[in-house]
Amino acid sequence: MIALVQRVSSASVRVDGETVGAVERGVLVLLGVVRGDTRAEGEWLADKVARLRIFPDAEGKMNRSLQDVGGGALVVSQFTLAGDARKGTRPSYVRAAPPEVAEPLYEAFAAALAERIPGPVATGVFGAAMEVALVNDGPVTLWLERAPAGEG
Repeated sequence: MIALVQRVSSASVRVDGETVGAVERGVLVLLGVVRGDTRAEGEWLADKVARLRIFPDAEGKMNRSLQDVGGGALVVSQFTLAGDARKGTRPSYVRAAPPEVAEPLYEAFAAALAERIPGPVATGVFGAAMEVALVNDGPVTLWLERAPAGEG
């Protein structure tokens, strides 16, 4: 499972011109589910996102987490994170989990994150064409990846 985590002042996602999810201070999580992922990878990743110390303390050092600051999260599915563009110019998405596997794991990740943080957790619409807007605060952007069990 792959998460691109961005600390945000605000983030929102629109589908067909309608805002379907939004948060203020917190994180935007672009989530890619790969073949072989299970709920275990999602639980690990949700815990990691909730506890990441990426928010400033009183001295301005990144020492506080979503749990500490009461921040929220916007979780948006993005299978293209599993893309491989090492050869040629057209990425391969064979590493991405099929939608019937990825969607319940995406939903489970969002639910697991909601159990771990005090702020709201909003989502996009799985499989939809979405417009994501954000104000990246910092900027702070982190790539997190948890390989499925059995993969190094």
